[in-house]
Amino acid sequence: MTHEFKTLINTALHWQQKGIKIVLATVVALEGSSYRKPGVRMLISDRGEWQGAVSGGCVEKEVARQAQSIFKSQQPKIMSYDGRFRLGCEGIIYILLEPFYVDSAFAKAFSTTLQTRETFHCQSYYSFDALEQSKSFQMGTIIEMKDQKFPMFPNAQIDTSLESFLQTFSPIFQLYIFGAEHDAVELSKMTSNVGWDVHIIAPPDEQKSIDYFTGASSLSTPTFDNLDTSRIDENTAVVLMTHSFNKDVQYLIALRETNPAYFGLLGPTHRRERLFAEFLERFPDTEPEFIEKVHGPAGINIGAQSASEIAISIIAEILTVIRNQKPISLREKAGTIHG
Repeated sequence: MTHEFKTLINTALHWQQKGIKIVLATVVALEGSSYRKPGVRMLISDRGEWQGAVSGGCVEKEVARQAQSIFKSQQPKIMSYDGRFRLGCEGIIYILLEPFYVDSAFAKAFSTTLQTRETFHCQSYYSFDALEQSKSFQMGTIIEMKDQKFPMFPNAQIDTSLESFLQTFSPIFQLYIFGAEHDAVELSKMTSNVGWDVHIIAPPDEQKSIDYFTGASSLSTPTFDNLDTSRIDENTAVVLMTHSFNKDVQYLIALRETNPAYFGLLGPTHRRERLFAEFLERFPDTEPEFIEKVHGPAGINIGAQSASEIAISIIAEILTVIRNQKPISLREKAGTIHG
């Protein structure tokens, strides 16, 4: 969700430079089920542009229509959308609409929060009474980053005694790819489409530039002894895929003190065992937990053959690990999809 919110902020800044007015739509409550859950957002411009989505595409036109009154009044309102009658869906979603403007103080604090990988919070205040009554309610959203609070619209008066939806944003999930071959390129490209922040760590003798890796945020070629692992945290996945046994051993040694959410190793089982044997010969006192957390061969069994398919397999396994899921066909899952 954090990467989606970042996209909204960047879009808003771009629109504001053109003098475009913006309305923010946030799903704050749900009765029954819906394609997406509370906390999803979209932007609507006064020129008819959209960014983001609050459903699978069926609600957005109505949101844009209702947003037109916000451009005139600059006052927030709440709307409901009953998918049971209109679309055959099972739920009613409640959407807070409010004027939106990213001022310089908020933009600076937000950029710093992302860079330092800090958690931040977003609380939207609303009243269901506003659906029926014509009087104005002081609704709106406040972002809290460390000890600073920012309303979504500068100087907005928000009644914090109203009902509220609180959302916590973790740092953007990131993937560190160790390797620079074609399959690393495919993994970088597909991972960036998921919204993760991708970093390429290439061997020191590698001659490629970052332009070779579609979607990557950074490319570095440190020596094995100078590898900086300080930003590898619990919101990080690591995949070793250098295609060089000796280089994978060196990277494994450099990463032995890290604790990422996922640690993947490309290659067959017998290569993994050789790699661990070489590693443990040098570091026999390594805790067993470090070896056990390595997923090798990386990926889930989907019959992947091409580099793109292998990338899908690896991304799917990372998701199952960080979401604590067991991969099964959804038709075999009891209950609701997201239950």
